[in-house]
Amino acid sequence: MASSTPLLKDELDIVIPTIRNLDFLEQWRPFFQPYHLIIVQDGDPSKVINVPQGFDYELYNRNDINRILGPKASCISFKDSACRCFGYMVSKKKYIFTIDDDCFVAKDPSGKEINALEQHIKNILSPSTPFFFNTLYDPFRQGADFVRGYPFSLREGVPTAVSHGLWLNIPDYDAPTQLVKPLERNTRYVDAVMTIPKGTLFPMCGMNLCFNRELIGPVMYFGLMGDGQPIGRYDDMWAGWCTKVICDHLGLGVKTGLPYIWHSKASNPFVNLKKEYKGIYWQEELIPFFQSATLTKECTTPQQCYIELAKQVKAKLGKVDEYFSKLADAMVTWIEAWDEINSTDSSTAAVANGAKK
Repeated sequence: MASSTPLLKDELDIVIPTIRNLDFLEQWRPFFQPYHLIIVQDGDPSKVINVPQGFDYELYNRNDINRILGPKASCISFKDSACRCFGYMVSKKKYIFTIDDDCFVAKDPSGKEINALEQHIKNILSPSTPFFFNTLYDPFRQGADFVRGYPFSLREGVPTAVSHGLWLNIPDYDAPTQLVKPLERNTRYVDAVMTIPKGTLFPMCGMNLCFNRELIGPVMYFGLMGDGQPIGRYDDMWAGWCTKVICDHLGLGVKTGLPYIWHSKASNPFVNLKKEYKGIYWQEELIPFFQSATLTKECTTPQQCYIELAKQVKAKLGKVDEYFSKLADAMVTWIEAWDEINSTDSSTAAVANGAKK
């Protein structure tokens, strides 16, 4: 990819949730500068967030979210990075790349800086193979192909909806694992991309993630987390479980592996444990729920699939805890807000008026 012709620069937005100045963008400047950024400011809306010169961006704080969505703003989490999904909603682009502000440019084993966005774009523009596993991992990668015994009828693959990247340095661990392995660092660079098979769930991490907004944007809802909620740090995983079930139903693919970013800051395991502890119990019931969830053939759009899944969440997980009934209602509100923002010229104008540049 020549630096003078950035790939998909008019078709991709970069969404960043933050509570601090975005100095980290300086390191990403060679890769991100051609793109439009959507910054979702969490926490105190009166705090001024500084963005380095030369970036094209719009910034939304809580006041903007409340004004643009009105009562439906209740579905956007507060004091949690789950607020990033508001950026997905107001984007007008086909693709979204989202990254955390404690993530920096990683280097491959040869010492070369990794253009994470370029690799995500390669992943998202090439097909996935969820119905039959290729032992050479991604057959669409240069220098690879389908191995002997791979059915020819499946070699076209399906559209890729999600590209899930990984991290060097600080692993994405839960609090109990952080506590028992406080010094562990990920130094393994595995040069591979693979399609996650149909019927297999995975723990999605939102700090280095790209997806096709047109294919599955409405289901990339990061739930109700943070302030006023009994749980945190499950926002991206909730979105990942819902998205994978719906991708499987709609015949779409999810890839994981390259690219790597450098995750620089380990969060406090004791703080994390307080946020996660209910989730650690609940996930033992959540996973079987998602493993057995099925959608009717009448569900042909992401919105229809998500509303149907919300009904099942309320019916089945509502018995686990009343929080899930509340979450199911928020899932419906999210779809209503998504459709409202993405269907009328007047809402487009309202969103534009909220952006600060």
